[in-house]
Amino acid sequence: MIDDVCVPRSRLAEMIDGTAAIAEKYDLTIGVCAHAGDGNTHPVVCFDHRDPGESARARESFDEIMALGLELGGTITGEHGVGVLKKEWLARELGPVGLELQQAVKQAFDPLGILNPGKLF
Repeated sequence: MIDDVCVPRSRLAEMIDGTAAIAEKYDLTIGVCAHAGDGNTHPVVCFDHRDPGESARARESFDEIMALGLELGGTITGEHGVGVLKKEWLARELGPVGLELQQAVKQAFDPLGILNPGKLF
């Protein structure tokens, strides 16, 4: 499971250390590469998708990584967008007013709902 979480550069070390602690907590391998110049990290949660328990731990670790990014003053996405995996996290980051604004923009550009239906809105 790979994605991106962006934090202020001054908090990058905390993000990497926090991700390592999450990996230990869930007994998973989680690698992190980053664009250090802009604080954009790419945590990679390694797990066996055939193992239901490991898959559940992977998802829980992913959620903790998202929460950590927000706690450090960051965003749930730096360059890859929200997609299905982080759909619920968008509302947590933006709040109700921000989410309404995003929905209004989507409606303005896609009034028929034909662009990427069912993915986010």
